[in-house]
Formats: sequence, structure tokens, C-alpha cells
Amino acid sequence: MLISTAIVIFMHVPGLALFYGGLVSDRNVVSTMMHSFVSLLIVTLVWVLWGYTLSFGPDKGGLIGGLEYLGFHGVGGEAAFGSYTIPYYTFAIFQCAFAAITVAIISGGIAGRISFPAWILFSLLWVTFIYAPMAHWVWGGGFLAKLGELDFAGGTVVHILSGVSALTAAIIIGPRYEHLKKKHSPHNIVLFLIGAATLWFGWFGFNAGSALGANGVTALAFANTQVAAAAGGVCWLLIEWKVRKRPTLVGAATGAIAGLVGITPAAGFVTVPSAIIIGLLSAPVSYYGINFIKEKFKYDDTLDAFGVHGLSGIWGSLATGLFATTSVNSAGNDGLFYGNPEMIVHQFAGVATAIILGVVGTFIILKIVKLFVPLRVTQEEELMGLDISLHEEVAYSSTVQPLEIPNDSYVS
Repeated sequence: MLISTAIVIFMHVPGLALFYGGLVSDRNVVSTMMHSFVSLLIVTLVWVLWGYTLSFGPDKGGLIGGLEYLGFHGVGGEAAFGSYTIPYYTFAIFQCAFAAITVAIISGGIAGRISFPAWILFSLLWVTFIYAPMAHWVWGGGFLAKLGELDFAGGTVVHILSGVSALTAAIIIGPRYEHLKKKHSPHNIVLFLIGAATLWFGWFGFNAGSALGANGVTALAFANTQVAAAAGGVCWLLIEWKVRKRPTLVGAATGAIAGLVGITPAAGFVTVPSAIIIGLLSAPVSYYGINFIKEKFKYDDTLDAFGVHGLSGIWGSLATGLFATTSVNSAGNDGLFYGNPEMIVHQFAGVATAIILGVVGTFIILKIVKLFVPLRVTQEEELMGLDISLHEEVAYSSTVQPLEIPNDSYVS
């Protein structure tokens, strides 16, 4: 569990930072990576001070956790909740890593235009008032847990919630000034691929670690993670080859990430063949969202946080209600294809709750943030690039230093 926790943090920084950083223009690499890095800093402190207790404190009416663990009071080296074999510290920080990367995913929808003070304040408020309640409802004994919704590693809590929040933020803040005037291409596919591979690596900690121990369910989640990613990547490759007449590295990697998102809620509840199907179908769901829905409605989800995380998260959560089976995990439930149609209703309730909370909550939080700081940078700052205008840092030096040759050197 310590290793799983560490690699989930590693998938956040540098994984997500490189993944997003490679996709933006070379004027916004530093600012985009700053969003990921700073969210890890802010959420970690919020989590210790009050976020963890709101998420996993004793249930209060099915809505929120109590304040018994405020400031990590009562969180120590003993077994978590007196039942898991892992120390309480380990469980709490493992969950902290989930909260942090959920916030960071949202930055993909608004990269290149949100002001840095707005991002800091948004991160603090969002993890407190949006993530913490949802985590409690699903994993902390809240009303969705009591209803029977299944979310092994974050389909609703992480991916749907962050995806719809990113879309909401993108619409409220508005598109980039050059959004419809020019084609936006990744500035560095090498960085992007390193980030994508790091995310895939970290996802084993994300999904397998969510078994909270080393057992057969852990191994199942590990296997399902691998095959779903591969299925998603292959399917996207084939779609692109058919539609665009050429396969791309960005497309194949994006398909793998979509497969990983899709399998996340189902990882410990479905068989390996089912995981292949879930991963395979995640690709067309996200491909359609990015290339048709986004094009039709003209919203500027910069790095397709909604297209990949939101849409594949919705599919994966509903698919859990189809393919889940107690034959692989007795702690789960049987889905529709195993004789239990009620399960799909429970999953739909979780999906709908995440969408409503993400949209309404993000809207309100951004309106509050706007009362204190500007939501977006000026047109001049945006066109200059946020790396220079906000941080006075550049990702790459454009100045080539002349080679100094000693006076006594012989140059032919």
C-alpha cells in the first residue's frame, strides 16, 4: 500500500503534468504543469486539516463525515478502522493522492487561460465542498454506499466528477481567444507519451491499490487495468486508421487512457474478459465526445478532460452495473448480465449524483472565486503565453550560447 500510494502520487507529478504539458503550446508548458504541481501541494494540506475527516469521518446522516479526524486527530499507526491490515496513516494518505489528482484533472479543461490566483482558490474550495462530500457518499459510508452503488477506484468520485467540473469551468471561463481561429496541436509528443506511460504505470497503484491489501482482488484489479488500457488503445488506433486514414501516437495513447478511465470503477468487480469489453468501448465513447460533441457545441475543453475522463467515466460506471459479478469479488454485487437489473439503477444514481454535484458545485464555486480574484488572465497575457506573463519562466531556452574556443586551439 505504501508503494501504491507513492506511484499514485507519481502519476500526478510528473505523470499528469507531463501528459498535459506535452499537449499544450510551448507558451503554456510551465503554467500547465504548475496547475498539477500546485494542486498536489494545496490538496495535501487541506486533506490533513479538514478534507479527510469530511470524507471518511463518522457518517452524519449519509451526507458528510464528522469532524473527529480534524487535523488527522486519531489517525495513527494502528490498523485503519480496526479492520484493515494497513496503518491508518497509509490509508489516509492513499486517499489524499486520489483527492489531489482529481483536482488536477480539472485543469485540463481550462489550461491556457485561468488566472493562477483563481486556480489556487478554486482548488481549495473544490476539494472541500465537492470532492469531500462525493468521496463520503461513495466510500465513506454515505447514502450512495448505503444504496449499493459500486465504485472500486473512482469512476464517479474521480473521473465523472472532475470531467463534468472541467467542462463546466471551461464554459464559464470561456474559450481561448484563438480557439476557433487556429488548429491547436501538441507542442511535444515525446513529453506527452512519457506522461501517458507514467499515468498507465501509476494506474496500477490507483486500481490495484484500491483493494487495500494484497489478495486475489488486488491481482484481479491489476490484470483488468492492463487489459482495459490495451483494448482502449487498440480500438482508438483502429477508429483513427479508418476515419482519418492514418494512426497517430497521440490517438493510441489517448485511447489507452480512456480504457483506464473506463475500467476504474469496475476494476475489482468484473472478470478479465469483461474488462476487455469495457476498455474496448471506452475508446469510441471518448472519440465521439472529442471529435463530434465538442465540435458541434464549440466548447473549449482544452485538453479534453470531459471527453476522456467524464465520458469514459460515465460509461465505466454504468458498465459496472452490467458486468459486475460476485464470482470474482463477494464484496461487490451481481450486475444486469448476471441476473440483477437493480444494479444498473444504483449505478445510474451514482452517475447522476456526480454530474449534478460537479456542474452545480463548480458553477457556484467559480462565481464565489470571481468575487475575490479574476477568473481568467487578460487577452494580452493569454496571447503572450502564461509561462512568461504569469511566472516569468520558460520551458525551453531559445537562446543558443556560442561555443567558446580557447585562443591557443587549432581550428581547421
